[in-house]
Amino acid sequence: MIRFRFCDSHCHLDFSVFDPKRRAIMRQAVEAGVEVIVVPGVRADDWDKLLQLCRQHQQLTTEAPRLLPALGLHPCFVSDHQQQHLIRLEELLRQQLPIALGELGLDFWSPSAEPERQFELLQQQLEIAHAYRLPVLLHARKCHDQLIQLLRRMRFEQGGIVHAFSGSRQQAEQYLALGFKLGIGGAVTYPRAQRLRRTVKELGAEAWVLETDAPDMPLCGKQGQVNRPDYLPDVFQVMVELLQQPGETLAQQFWSNTLAVLPGLKA
Repeated sequence: MIRFRFCDSHCHLDFSVFDPKRRAIMRQAVEAGVEVIVVPGVRADDWDKLLQLCRQHQQLTTEAPRLLPALGLHPCFVSDHQQQHLIRLEELLRQQLPIALGELGLDFWSPSAEPERQFELLQQQLEIAHAYRLPVLLHARKCHDQLIQLLRRMRFEQGGIVHAFSGSRQQAEQYLALGFKLGIGGAVTYPRAQRLRRTVKELGAEAWVLETDAPDMPLCGKQGQVNRPDYLPDVFQVMVELLQQPGETLAQQFWSNTLAVLPGLKA
């Protein structure tokens, strides 16, 4: 079996569900070809644990992927975020730059979404990302048009990844024009995801980066299970089938795509 090299561009490996078996999962991820895992932050209270985890595994070894931190304030926890957390974020950035800011964005799925507060918090984080020349990991649910308008209005040029993209082809093309790549994960493994699969084929390999969103976003056939970074090759195999390209070619393309929007990976 040919072994490819992968980057899981979005995996919450710091979440407590992984605490009892994190070392074993990382070992299995390496065996599956996952050489790098980007670990996004979601709340300020969790940043120290995330950074400590990544520091412990800073160098790529035969037993663990290289873990790279991102720091952000997730829109689904908007009621937990405070102004002082943005001050803390800049303090951490002055100490050591993460691979990106994120997970940040907008989520209008819930009736209690507090859209005005979400917009304010996102704009503040985008301003910080611009000041420190960092890409962002964008969370976007039920809000693609509003998010694209905000990125344009702010003339945000650092790019990044639209995590778990689920929008239209037109929205995808607008993100790509703004310097983003689109994250693809477990959703594409479901045969019923016809619009997403069609968008994958129409945009081609250059638009996408691989992710798991573990422990969330379970793959088809693994519903009810904790998602894991070593499942990333299953997502990749579906992309091979959809795009009808050799695995070696696609693996290299996805790796290059990730480097393009997360230049800190080159270090």
